[in-house]
Amino acid sequence: MALPVLSSSAVKFRRVLAQFPQELSLAFAYGSGVFRQAGASAEHGESNMLDFVFAVDDSVAWHMTNLLKNKSHYSFLKFFGPKKITTIQRYGAGIYYNTLVPCNGRMIKYGVISTDALIEDLFHWKTLYVAGRLQKPVKILTQNENSKLQAALVSNLKSAVTAAFLMLPESFSEEDLYMQIAGLSYSGDFRMIIGEDKSKVQNIVKPNVAHFQKLYSTILQDCPQVVYKHHLGRLEASIDKSPEGQFTQLMTLPKTLQQKITALVNPPGKNRDVEEILLQVAHDPDCGFVVHQGISGIVRSSSIVQSAKTILTAGAKKSITYSMKKLYKMTKGGGLKKTS
Repeated sequence: MALPVLSSSAVKFRRVLAQFPQELSLAFAYGSGVFRQAGASAEHGESNMLDFVFAVDDSVAWHMTNLLKNKSHYSFLKFFGPKKITTIQRYGAGIYYNTLVPCNGRMIKYGVISTDALIEDLFHWKTLYVAGRLQKPVKILTQNENSKLQAALVSNLKSAVTAAFLMLPESFSEEDLYMQIAGLSYSGDFRMIIGEDKSKVQNIVKPNVAHFQKLYSTILQDCPQVVYKHHLGRLEASIDKSPEGQFTQLMTLPKTLQQKITALVNPPGKNRDVEEILLQVAHDPDCGFVVHQGISGIVRSSSIVQSAKTILTAGAKKSITYSMKKLYKMTKGGGLKKTS
């Protein structure tokens, strides 16, 4: 089965990477410029902005070199130097974006995150910002031999499956699972209220099921609660919804999500440990909803701060242009309905 990645991308992406400092622990491309989304033509995909994330071991050194090579990519913050840029990078989701950058005949957007911040997000879901991106299909462009990063990438995918299992009913289809996983990082994101197409999750999953299978097949094959018939393209799941089964899953969730759930359930002034609270949640018929609320709490705070940062990192003019493009895509996708 042909996978719907847009165009012969390898050369195109190599040319983009060549424009930047090469000290990258991980670089990947994502979004509608890389993977076709439902309702978009191939030509539309070719004109979409290309989105990248670069993970770097030393953010100050990387920005210093990039300022020498690509000073025009930065807003007025370039005048404050790489240390100040790195300080601003650490706020919110720990990523610094340069957006609406012309590169090799295309518009690109690229985010820079420290390797340590990325690993923390992947393991613990501190912000679920870049970790959420990596729960969906991406095009890995380069990755060094950092064993901790590799373990974190796998851990993030396993956590996504566990969280999805807790929010899904006892039986579900493979597409249901991928829809739930793809929606994790949009839960609580205020941009889904205004600024993003409401059918975004469905548009991501439906044309790219084969990519999701490639990402999750090993984890699902090793999962005792799932009969994964990959050759038939079918998944048969029977999730243990007993309090014991849910408690086991809750105990393996990322640390930040456990803390968010604890804060939601634990009344103020009561000093109970996490294990006791999660056991209570496991017995709650609304366990899946509590997990969803916890995830929404993580995403909401990081998305608000990250969006506020855009005014600084992109500058006012680019911020307005970028926001207008998002609103246009939203109206085209049916996210806003005209009133009569």
